[in-house]
Amino acid sequence: MRRTGTTRRGALTATGALALGAVLTGCGEDDKGTGAGRPVLTEAEAVRADKALRRAAAHTGALALAHYDLVTEAHPDAAAGLAPLRAAVRQHIGAVSAGRTQPPAAAPGPVSTDRPTALKELAAAERRRADAHAEALLTAEPELARLLASVAAGAAAHAYLLTELAKETPS
Repeated sequence: MRRTGTTRRGALTATGALALGAVLTGCGEDDKGTGAGRPVLTEAEAVRADKALRRAAAHTGALALAHYDLVTEAHPDAAAGLAPLRAAVRQHIGAVSAGRTQPPAAAPGPVSTDRPTALKELAAAERRRADAHAEALLTAEPELARLLASVAAGAAAHAYLLTELAKETPS
C-alpha cells in the first residue's frame, strides 16, 4: 500500500472535528431561547419534522446500500472489501430510522465496468450522503442532529476509504 500525505486516522479526526463543530454551532441558543434561531415548534410539528428528517436520512442510506449492492454485483472481487462498509451503512439506516423497516430504494443506475471507476462512483455517492446528512443538521433537533453528524462523519470516512481503495485497485 502506498503512503499518502493523508492518513486514515487524520481523515477520521478531521471529519469528526467538523461534525462536532457543526453540532456545537447548532446547539447554542439565541436571545429568545428558540435554539439557534429556529422557530419554536409545537410538539406535533416537532415530531412530524423529526419523522421527515429520519425518513429522508433512511432513504439516502438505502440509496447508498443499493449502490453498494450494484458495485458488488458488477465486481464480485470487491465484495470482501466493501462488506464492512456496506454493513455500516445498514447500521446507519437502522439508527436513523429508529428500527422501522424502510422500503428498498431503487437502484441508482448502471455501474461502471471498470472497477476503480465504480469505486470512485461509490465514493461520490457516499460524499453526497454525507452532505445530505450535514445539511439536515441545520433543522434537526439536538438529539437527531448528533446522530446525523455521526452518520455524516461515517459517510465521509467511507468516501475517503473508497477513494483510496480505487487508487490501489488495478484497472
